[in-house]
Amino acid sequence: MENRRGRHTVGEEVIGIGAEAILIKAKLYSFTVIKKVRVPKSYRDPAFDELIRYNRTVMETKIMIEAKALGIPCPSVIEVDPHEGLIVMDYIDGPRLSDILNKLRRSHLGRIFYTVGKYIGKLHENGIIHGDLTTSNMILHNDTVYLIDFGLSYYSHQLEDKGVDMHLFLRALESTHYSLSKFLFDKVIKGYSEVIGENEANKVIEKVKEIRIRGRYVKERRKAKSNLRHKE
Repeated sequence: MENRRGRHTVGEEVIGIGAEAILIKAKLYSFTVIKKVRVPKSYRDPAFDELIRYNRTVMETKIMIEAKALGIPCPSVIEVDPHEGLIVMDYIDGPRLSDILNKLRRSHLGRIFYTVGKYIGKLHENGIIHGDLTTSNMILHNDTVYLIDFGLSYYSHQLEDKGVDMHLFLRALESTHYSLSKFLFDKVIKGYSEVIGENEANKVIEKVKEIRIRGRYVKERRKAKSNLRHKE
């Protein structure tokens, strides 16, 4: 396949289809790459759809490049065409953390999640919210954890946004690795605190607790309303 800039990719294989984009593994010369293509949505006005895909592609690219510059292991951007909703990045060879987590020793997991906490701390310290922190978006390559999929990332220094980022990660751990979730999140917080400082980290932790209470309140309200309808 040849894109607008004349680069050739061969041996293309679709390896993922998401709500927003298609992931294609391919060869670019001698390199293995991932092509992320944001597909048009027929239910949106074409001009509006192109604007959304353009802006999200630019934002994701910019944040990936910045995260890399901060020393956070993540895919390197090779090429971008925001008009096509296309990002070409290097392929990180390795298993997703979600697939091997239960096979790793507890001590090894502690080191991994402490490091992940430091990565999140660096992102938040520099006003970057990942937006989709899960073990499915972390790849273990040569004993190094790589963060992937910055498709929902954005810039913010707001405490609320940092709290939501961490809260979503905690919920993801609880839903997929419940028995280890507290241990893993404690290690994340330890690494996080080392980067942004204990005072700031405590504020984020308190915000996570507040968000959890809010979530329980909303869930209880919905349950109460449902019970009331059944009684009626």
